[in-house]
Amino acid sequence: MFTPEIVKKYDPVGMLNLIENFPLQVQEAIEIGENAQLGNLSVQDVKAIVFLGMGGSAIGGDLLRSVLINELKVPMLVNREYHLPAFVDENTLVIASSYSGNTEETISALGEAKSKNAKILCITTGGKIATIAKENGYPLIFIPGGISPRAALGYSFFPILVAFSRLGLITDKQNDSEETIILLREMKNELSLATPGNPAQVLAENLKGRIPLIYGTEGFRGVVASRWKGQINENSKHLAFWNAFSELNHNETVGWEHPELTEKIHLILLKDNEDVRMRKRMEVTSDIIRPHVHGITEVHSRGKSNIARMFSLIYFGDFVSWYLAMLNHADPTPVKVIDHLKGELAKL
Repeated sequence: MFTPEIVKKYDPVGMLNLIENFPLQVQEAIEIGENAQLGNLSVQDVKAIVFLGMGGSAIGGDLLRSVLINELKVPMLVNREYHLPAFVDENTLVIASSYSGNTEETISALGEAKSKNAKILCITTGGKIATIAKENGYPLIFIPGGISPRAALGYSFFPILVAFSRLGLITDKQNDSEETIILLREMKNELSLATPGNPAQVLAENLKGRIPLIYGTEGFRGVVASRWKGQINENSKHLAFWNAFSELNHNETVGWEHPELTEKIHLILLKDNEDVRMRKRMEVTSDIIRPHVHGITEVHSRGKSNIARMFSLIYFGDFVSWYLAMLNHADPTPVKVIDHLKGELAKL
């Protein structure tokens, strides 16, 4: 099913290699953050943080915000728009994250941040964002290029995490990062092609020909559910949807009353260290849904720190999306629809 012939035919660029090398990427990304030149960037008077990004670049900001929400002393917002919110001023730290360096929404918002005299930090592989940073003397974190932005999550997350620590916005996360790398290495061995019948393969087989619906809970778990959805969309060329507790219990749960619409759905529950009340909520919801879907799979986080547990769930999902791509006979690397859309917009 996942034979060398299938892999060679449908993954010619090597998305599997990128996934399997993710622990190395994380290690390199941490070193990039440690060696980045932050110049005279000061956050002493910062009252808000705005992270600019789209797609694979923005998800790094979402994860940072959600995993650090109980530690950051100022609000953090991820901005996926051409324009900035009105509150941005000289006391706002604006982080412009664009893997290509040419994301038009990010460039537009960065221009507004400049006009508002915000404190600016850029992270990119090059492009217009790098040019703007150099011309204006903004601190610039260079990350390696040449891969899909969605496969570069380590580069969009960990350098900024380290920068936050260096700037005094959060406590040092070295131990959490080291735990994450060790855990990812273990999971790589467990979920690789060399381990046939592994849990990621089994879940992918259950998702073949069905609609994945991923449920997380509050905080970073909901963001991870969104990441799963995006990876299945882009890597597997497969529709998927997500939601998060407990908000979904106030609307979506009612929608399960018409089971003839839901027989093709396979529900994935991302489980972490939920409290008693959240566990009960998930249990009751599962009981409501179970008769109406193909099946339910629970995926449990691993690790001690929030960062390690978060990336354990992300990494499992990345493997699932690749195995599902092979089952779909789909090349996980190109995103022709997105490229077409960008091309049409470029004509304006």
